[in-house]
Amino acid sequence: MVVIRISRLTGSHRITLDQEGETLLLMGNEAVARGAFEAGVGYVSTYPGTPVSEIGNIFSEIAPKIPGLYFQLSVNEATAVQGAAGAS
Repeated sequence: MVVIRISRLTGSHRITLDQEGETLLLMGNEAVARGAFEAGVGYVSTYPGTPVSEIGNIFSEIAPKIPGLYFQLSVNEATAVQGAAGAS
């Protein structure tokens, strides 16, 4: 029998939880953000209107709290790509 505890926390608060043995039920974009966070992403760039805007919203909330994580909200796709190229 698998027991899943669903946290009442939402969005960025659930992404940064680090409790051993805890099982989280995440939406797709939350899971992508959590995977990037666990992989040690250092730079996240997004633009308004992107189809995956939830990921950017999550990182915009957690970036100020995580040392070494930089978030940039770009004005369009071109500047988002240029920022990512510059960070690589």
